Amino acid sequence: MSAKNVNVPDDLQHLFPLTPAVFFILFALAEGEKHGYAIMQQVGVLSDGKFRMGPGTLYTTIQRLLELSLIEETNTEEGGRRRYYRLTRNGRIVFKAELSRMDAVVRLALGQNLLHQEGS
Repeated sequence: MSAKNVNVPDDLQHLFPLTPAVFFILFALAEGEKHGYAIMQQVGVLSDGKFRMGPGTLYTTIQRLLELSLIEETNTEEGGRRRYYRLTRNGRIVFKAELSRMDAVVRLALGQNLLHQEGS
């Protein structure tokens, strides 16, 4: 679906549809701040083990999301080994817009009985 996401700033429209890595990181942070390893674990839970990302993909994507101001770094723990991240206002807007886009696609497929066909 290519309709413009109404509440998403124009400079973020190019992100849609979100990549699985971006989607699941935003999803993991939607319930609260987490450090990188906790994000990686939560992605496995949220995707029921169907999407896994290694540290390289995780931290490259986190860096991109920081640059886009979709997430922000919060306080690091004592000793500074772990960095914690949380969604920004725009990050929450982008995540909700993607959920809405996905919902519209599923509704369209249901309306055309595409999810209940034999042999699928």
